[in-house]
Amino acid sequence: MHTDQITLAAPALPQGKNNKLLKDIFYEETSAEYHQALEKARTAVEDFLHHTKQPFTGIRPADMREAVYSVDLTRPLSGYDELLAEVNELYVRHAIAFHLPQYIAHLNCPVVIPALAAEVIISAINSSQDTYDQSAGGTFIERRLIDWTAHEIGYTNADGVFTGGGSQSNLMGLLLARDHFAMQRLGHNIKLEGLPAQASRFRIFVSDKAHFSNDKNASLLGLGEQAIVRVKTDSRFRMDAAALKAALDWQLGLGNIPIAVVATAGTTDFGNIDPLQPIAALAAEYQVWMHVDAAYGCGLLLSGKYRHLLNGLEQADSVTIDYHKSFFQPISSSAFLVRDKATLQLVRHHADYLNPAEQDYEALPAQINKSITQSTRRFDALKLWCTLRLMGKQKLGIYTDMIIDTAAGTAALLQQDPEFDLLSSSDLSVLVFRFRPMALDTDLSALNLRIKQSLFFDGTYILASTKVDGNFYLKFTILNPVTTLAHIREILAAVKAKGYSLL
Repeated sequence: MHTDQITLAAPALPQGKNNKLLKDIFYEETSAEYHQALEKARTAVEDFLHHTKQPFTGIRPADMREAVYSVDLTRPLSGYDELLAEVNELYVRHAIAFHLPQYIAHLNCPVVIPALAAEVIISAINSSQDTYDQSAGGTFIERRLIDWTAHEIGYTNADGVFTGGGSQSNLMGLLLARDHFAMQRLGHNIKLEGLPAQASRFRIFVSDKAHFSNDKNASLLGLGEQAIVRVKTDSRFRMDAAALKAALDWQLGLGNIPIAVVATAGTTDFGNIDPLQPIAALAAEYQVWMHVDAAYGCGLLLSGKYRHLLNGLEQADSVTIDYHKSFFQPISSSAFLVRDKATLQLVRHHADYLNPAEQDYEALPAQINKSITQSTRRFDALKLWCTLRLMGKQKLGIYTDMIIDTAAGTAALLQQDPEFDLLSSSDLSVLVFRFRPMALDTDLSALNLRIKQSLFFDGTYILASTKVDGNFYLKFTILNPVTTLAHIREILAAVKAKGYSLL
């Protein structure tokens, strides 16, 4: 049949302004609906702020699951009032309140208001950061913030890209380490040819307190977790440079091939910073890629008082930055940077419909050329832009200093109290300790676990925990400048009281 013989019936499209069928689409005719929705959402958030007096309601997982799974998803609700009531019952009322001083658990920071204003703009306009024809100004705002961060690190010929989080940035660091080594030392292009025969002998050196993403990423890269070599730490749980040198020599003696060392600037468990300058010297001596996981410690870039703790960061080949951990940004807001921008060429792929190889990327840039796992990507950089433009680096730095000073004061309180064991001081704001009642013979690991769980389901205080040498410890992660030593004393008193009540 010829195409000129086919009659196509056009769908019956609704006509007229404010058509009810299209009232939920965000466009010029639905601004009133948008305003109404945002006002009701704003009211829900303000109610959360004003009525939330403790960090958790204590609802049990079984009850939470039953409430969510009892909802009939085939029945739409009548309007925003009914919708927000349901959202409040299923989520907002039971949400963990990171902004309260009684929350002192994980690396979740309270957020600054300029970034929240940016979130409204980001979500509504919904730009994608992969190509200029989807983002325009967003492309250059992101690039400018990467350049700004590079300058703060001390890089002079750098580049980078915003990512979904620290684990993704760490993956990029190890991928570049692997591919750069194969290209420069073996003349092998992994992107085109797959892993070389020698890949089973590639080794990556991390401290025994480094982030678990290193293991997962080694697996994703086809090297297996067997590629990870754990290096001993010192008395403050930082990578021991002498132990790193010994590990490098040991693996070379076994016939294995060192390709990278991962230093940590702010360990998750202790908030301490590996000796960056000695590690950089060893990386140069052994000709291995140096990646620094500064997802947590990057906040020191803001500080005039503590910035020196990051000396040596500028020698790293790549760096992970989490603005949503230490720059008070909403999730997600992270970045990956390389010292030599040319190395990002290793991850570039071309698609004719998106970023064709013949395009002039100086004239028409595309951030997709720098990303390994995200094509469509939110304009998260706007949050940091709004924060810096309204607040400035100095004010953010004051918040960082306040947090570190509060942690130091907390460490002093723990050291002065004979009923607490503090494992280490912190370069940043994480303290690992346990309650140890005087003159009582008890299983301290079991007792401290029960303290944590009981406080959590009371909803009154939320602490983190970890294990060191098989023993259970409580953990404070202080990321809230609102938290004072008065709050800390209150929490420590609650830990004691709960501990004695459980004996």
